[in-house]
Amino acid sequence: MRRREFISLLGGVAAAWPLVARAQQPAMPVIGFLGSSWPADRARLVTAFRQGLRETGHVEGQNVTIEYRWAQDQYDRLPNLAAELVRRDVAVIAAHDTLSAIAVKTATTTIPIVFTTGGDPVRDGLVANLNRPGSNITGVSFIAVELGAKQVGLLYELHAGHTRIAVLVDPKWPITEQFVSEVRAAASAIGHQIEVLYASNGGEIDTVFASLSQKPPDALLVGPSALMNNRRVQLVMLAAYHRMSAIYPLREFAEAGGLMSYGTSITDANRQAGVYTGRILKGEKPADLPVVLPTRFELVINLQTAKTLGLVVPPNLLARADEVIE
Repeated sequence: MRRREFISLLGGVAAAWPLVARAQQPAMPVIGFLGSSWPADRARLVTAFRQGLRETGHVEGQNVTIEYRWAQDQYDRLPNLAAELVRRDVAVIAAHDTLSAIAVKTATTTIPIVFTTGGDPVRDGLVANLNRPGSNITGVSFIAVELGAKQVGLLYELHAGHTRIAVLVDPKWPITEQFVSEVRAAASAIGHQIEVLYASNGGEIDTVFASLSQKPPDALLVGPSALMNNRRVQLVMLAAYHRMSAIYPLREFAEAGGLMSYGTSITDANRQAGVYTGRILKGEKPADLPVVLPTRFELVINLQTAKTLGLVVPPNLLARADEVIE
């Protein structure tokens, strides 16, 4: 081969090499993300999920892609959205709440699933065992149901045991019946009854509070659900308008002006879900990853709200608070 022809050939190979290298690079893995709410309402929690991914070396847009699907509080859309992600053949699906997890588990038995839920994953049929889930699904539970009894006790302590409590819940949320049972049992154990109120959208929340104005309870317990979390500002404002002391399941309610909250950190739960998702992308199997349960519970008291309501918070209750907002 002549020297000029050899140099030309070598130059052509060199020019083509970047194209060949790019073609040989593995495709960027895709995570499916399914939630029952609106993306704006869950922005903080999605950020926590991405943080967990980063802890395992995965950064959205750099070495992993996330495809989001949101039901926008229309829960009947979840099965179709889950099926879309399955058809997309994603590497793993992050189910952002209990209803999403149920929809995804029904849609696939092969794609790995990581859930975040406030219910009991075994009782809800998501996993067979907490320590060894034994299938294609695992995740994080912040056990919101079991905390209802403690929340009732805190309200009775705030009112020195003399109070009439109403419980506001979302009838469409899968753990609602279990939560109400826990709360009823706790109230019955100390010789009291509760009034259960139902609301499945913002308009019904307004209606419930309007009905309470005629015979207001002494205190209100707001149950766990995506709807209640998304409507926390509305709930806090209505409770303040009706001068009603209330306890909520997440610290975000107290930060928004609610009187008290008791529960685990849903933000950290989503971070941990991100960590599990990243570990699965690295080759670990959901069946071998135990369901993560909370180890820390937070009591947050908004003292400014208490003063506005004319309530004196007992000193021993203040002393046990993890945070007092003044």
